[in-house]
Amino acid sequence: MILELGTGLSTVIPNNPVLCDLRPETVDGASKTTLASELSYAWIFNEYPSFVEEDSRRFVSQETGHLYIAKVEPSDVGNYTCVVTNTVTHARVLGSPTPLMLRSDGVMGEYEPKIEVQFPETLPAAKGSTVKLECFALGNPVPQINWRRSDGMPFPSKIKLRKFNGVLEIPNFQQEDAGSYECIAENSRGKNVARGRLTYYAKPHLVQLIKDVEMAVEDSLYWECRASGKPKPSYRWLKNGDTLVLEERIQIENGALTISNLNVTDSGMFQCIAENKHGLVYSSAELKVVASAPDFSKNPMKKLVQAQVGSLVSLDCKPRASPRALSFWKKGDTVVQEQERISFLKDGGLKIDNVTKADSGTYTCTAENQFGKANGTTHLVVTEPTRITLAPSSMDVSVGESVILPCQVQHDPLLDIMFTWYFNGVLTDFKKDGSHFEKVGGSSSGDLMIRNIQLTHSGKYVCMVHTGVDSVSSAAELIVRGSPGPPGSVKVEEITDTTAQLSWKEGMDNHSPVISYAIQARTPFSVGWQTVTTVPEIIDGNTHTATVVELNPWVEYEFRVVASNKIGGGEPSLPSEKVRTEEAVPEVPPSEVSGGGGSRSELVITWDPVPEELQNGEGFGYVVAFRPLGVTNWIQTVVTSPDTPRYVFRNESIIPFSPYEVKVGVYNNRGEGPFSPVTTVFSAEEEPTIAPSQVSAHSLSSSEIQVSWSTIPWKSSNGHLLGYEVRYWTNGEEQESSSKLRVAGNETSGRLRGLRSNLVYHAAVRAYNSAGTGPFSATVNATTKKTPPSQPPGNVVWNATDTKVLLNWEQVKAMENESEVTGYKVFYRTSSQNSMQVLNTNKTSAELVLPFQEDYIIEVKATTDGGDGTSSEQIRIPRITNMDARGSTSAISNVHPVSSYIPVVLFLLVNALW
Repeated sequence: MILELGTGLSTVIPNNPVLCDLRPETVDGASKTTLASELSYAWIFNEYPSFVEEDSRRFVSQETGHLYIAKVEPSDVGNYTCVVTNTVTHARVLGSPTPLMLRSDGVMGEYEPKIEVQFPETLPAAKGSTVKLECFALGNPVPQINWRRSDGMPFPSKIKLRKFNGVLEIPNFQQEDAGSYECIAENSRGKNVARGRLTYYAKPHLVQLIKDVEMAVEDSLYWECRASGKPKPSYRWLKNGDTLVLEERIQIENGALTISNLNVTDSGMFQCIAENKHGLVYSSAELKVVASAPDFSKNPMKKLVQAQVGSLVSLDCKPRASPRALSFWKKGDTVVQEQERISFLKDGGLKIDNVTKADSGTYTCTAENQFGKANGTTHLVVTEPTRITLAPSSMDVSVGESVILPCQVQHDPLLDIMFTWYFNGVLTDFKKDGSHFEKVGGSSSGDLMIRNIQLTHSGKYVCMVHTGVDSVSSAAELIVRGSPGPPGSVKVEEITDTTAQLSWKEGMDNHSPVISYAIQARTPFSVGWQTVTTVPEIIDGNTHTATVVELNPWVEYEFRVVASNKIGGGEPSLPSEKVRTEEAVPEVPPSEVSGGGGSRSELVITWDPVPEELQNGEGFGYVVAFRPLGVTNWIQTVVTSPDTPRYVFRNESIIPFSPYEVKVGVYNNRGEGPFSPVTTVFSAEEEPTIAPSQVSAHSLSSSEIQVSWSTIPWKSSNGHLLGYEVRYWTNGEEQESSSKLRVAGNETSGRLRGLRSNLVYHAAVRAYNSAGTGPFSATVNATTKKTPPSQPPGNVVWNATDTKVLLNWEQVKAMENESEVTGYKVFYRTSSQNSMQVLNTNKTSAELVLPFQEDYIIEVKATTDGGDGTSSEQIRIPRITNMDARGSTSAISNVHPVSSYIPVVLFLLVNALW
């Protein structure tokens, strides 16, 4: 069908499209050169925004902008408006509406496809571009579109079919995509084929650029400019924007520019242009042609060159010069001539083969061209080679040892020398590793000391010796042998009541083969790890299984393995998983079975409970068996608690303190175990029935009373008399709440202490044994004495000679509520002694015979029936330095001579008790 745009009413005419005649220049008013590739086409059906949807029946060509309808249907009737959009500026232009109506003069019949949209017979495609081939056919029924290559090759995966096969899209077009393509339109009435060829082209692309260059006059320039493209590009050159004029010395061949015998006028900006019919590219660079005298300032000669005897030496001479300078050499004042060992290099340098000490000296290079000349100097020093005279040797050591790896050299005295050490390829840092590594030796020695060697120090050690002209090295292997590492994977393979079968894997032997293994065990009842008995008893280093024996049943165990070599025992393995041995009948009876005591009609049996680790299983308890001595049958009972240490049998028929044979056995859920050895235990004793007689009491002081009595009759058949109990109280106290004093065994008196003074105390005595206490005796009374005087002896004075001390003090008078004074006690000691000595007297004076090699300390107390009174102040008698001295109680703090007015009183004195 054909519908002309903008002509008013249109009707269906077969085989013609709806045309969109908008031109590109009407889409973008600002530009008259809008490319077709920058436009996209669409059609509005009736009103915006209802656009024609493309499908197998409707197609909008993006090449022409036309709308094609393969088979018109009544739903297509309406107004159509062409919309053209600039994809760059997004500007949009709408055409005039075109009405579409159906003709009423007949119905279109079926007909074969007619291809209305097809691509050109030959279509050039650029490298890397995206190629889109359109193909659409009219027909009834609606034709189906398919594509293929004429040569039958399959399409690569990158090719896409779009718009219901109306567009074949080839992204990133390459040369292998070129060729003939076919579009096949087919329906039930027939088919039609359109063909076209895609040809490949590529714009020029530079693959080698020219670069700025600076050259000397008379040199030759060669600039190569290369580009790729299809068809093959041609080349032309410009200088300063103008076409380069060729002449004899300026030639272009295959894009390469050659200029020989350069001069300063050849300087300029050059461009190489590569082009074909699809485009062009260019590369630019500057040529500088310079003319200058030789100059060493930018590339000076080395001040010093060091070389080793026998080596090859090259002395450089490369001044800047345009044109290149000619060079000649002098050693000192002598011109260097080329000979067998000495040759001149093309760049002006000097080469000396197999250099000797005689070659040492100062070398001067003179460079010259037509613009001038310049000199450069190098001093050559030839030295003897460095040799290692004492190299490190491989060693075999044990952990903890200290060794020295020697590295001593002979070197030329003109050279400075430096030693470095490498351990397993890593430079040794003596500051960081100073706790183990230290460099020792003199200037020609780089010996390495390794202290307290560890396993990690095994490896390769390299001593590197560096000088200014050479370097030498020597290596040694250090093998460090240590005790073995921990064995691995300790497993309990099988467990019984007393055995456990173990397996393990060998650990690191640390360069010393394992000699033996030991197995250790730990339980909740053990103190740490304990070595256990195994089968085999000695486990050699090649054995990795063993059976642990003599275990306790029903105990939770952990096991670990320790390897040993000739260095010693290693680290233990990790513990195995905890396992419990199986149950068994108990084998150990309780120990220390004994008994006795208790109350009347009781038999008390005691024992030490069996430890949990020896109970061998659950349900553990005791079987207690006993019988009167001489009786055949045993009486048995069960104690179910494993922690119970005693059993008490009560029966009125039990005779006091009668012998019984006793034994205690064990049992658990697995059965009964052994009994302990039979031992004899006596039944409970009968408490005493007789009270002590002849009880008396008398006061000893203001705080003590002595109570005495006669022993009660006692038979050995009644058991053992443990002693007597004295009860005492004062008026107003109940006997039941009284205080008591117990004396052991056959003692027949007791001293009551800590009593109050001048008070009546009542006392009664009774015997006791393990069964209890007997009846009390008759009550006796005693009154404590009055308290000692609270007044101390006063005004204590002394008079000393070289052998004696004479003491005097004032009499102490007791108060009404105090005991009467019966005498005095003099306490004395040297300043170096801790305990006092005592002198008793009934006078108020005393004489002490004392050797005065050191100070003496003396104090005085009054004595009474109620005890000693308050002490006087201590006095210090200093060591005698003159014949006579005197003093009083004031001398305790400071020693002063007694004033002359204090009289010396002489009485009848009591001799000291020596």
